[in-house]
Amino acid sequence: MSFPNPAVAQVGETVRAPKTASLIAAQLRRRIVRGELKPGETLPAEVSLMEQFGVSRPTLREAFRILETENLIDIRRGSRGGAVVLEPDQSVAARYVGLLLQIQGTTIDDVYEARMVAEPACARMLAKRRKKQDIADLNEVIKDLESAVDSRDGAAVDPMSWTRLTYRFHELIMQRSGNKTLAVQGAVLQDIVATHLELRVARNFDEKESPERFQRAIRGYKKLVSLVEERDADGAERHWRRHMEAAAIYLLKDDLHNKPVVDLFA
Repeated sequence: MSFPNPAVAQVGETVRAPKTASLIAAQLRRRIVRGELKPGETLPAEVSLMEQFGVSRPTLREAFRILETENLIDIRRGSRGGAVVLEPDQSVAARYVGLLLQIQGTTIDDVYEARMVAEPACARMLAKRRKKQDIADLNEVIKDLESAVDSRDGAAVDPMSWTRLTYRFHELIMQRSGNKTLAVQGAVLQDIVATHLELRVARNFDEKESPERFQRAIRGYKKLVSLVEERDADGAERHWRRHMEAAAIYLLKDDLHNKPVVDLFA
C-alpha cells in the first residue's frame, strides 16, 4: 500500500520524511474518525495488516502504540485479543491542551476569561435550540445541588460533590448549545476549572455565609433554566454573563486567581 508523500519543501530545505509507523497510524486514525472502523470492532490480525501495509511486526506495533496513547485503540491479550477500536475520547485533547496551557504559564484568570466569553454565547444558543430533554437534564442537576446543600444540615458542603454538580450544569450549557466546537472547548478546560473550584471552596468555606452563597448560586441556575425554557435568548445570555461575572468575584478574589495552571496539579 502506498502512503502520502511529505509536503514539498523549498529548494535547499531539509525534508524529514514521516516514519512508516506514523503513516500507518494516520491511515488507521482517519478510518476511525470517519466511522469506517467502529468502536468495539477488532482490527484485522497483525499478519493481515503487515501484509496490507508491507511492513514488519515491530513497525506495525509501533503504529499501534501511537493509537493506543491517543485512546483510539485498546490492545487486548489472549486468544480473543487484538487491537480493539475505542470511541474517540476528548480527555486526550484535554490533557494536551492542559499541558500546553501549563507550559505557557497560563493563569486561572486567563482560563476564566475564556469561559466567560464562551458560556454566555452557548446559553443564548441553548435558549434558541433547547429541547424538553435539555430542560429536564438541567433541572435534574439543580435538584441534586439542592439535595447536596439541604442534606448537610448546616455542615459544610462537600467541595467535591458541589464541584462535580456545578461543573455538570456548565457542561450541559455548552454541550446542548448545538455547537460541537464550543462543547469540546469547554470539556478540555474541565480539569483546570474543577480543580481550582475545589481548592477555592475548600479554602474559603465560611459556615456563617457560605450556605447562602450556595443557595444564591442555585437561584441563578433556576433563573437560567426559566429563560431557556421561555426561549429568551437575549435574556439567557445576559443573565449567564452576569452570573459568571459575580461568581468570578468570589472564585478569583485571592491569590488563587493569578496562580499558574501548572501549580494546581503540583
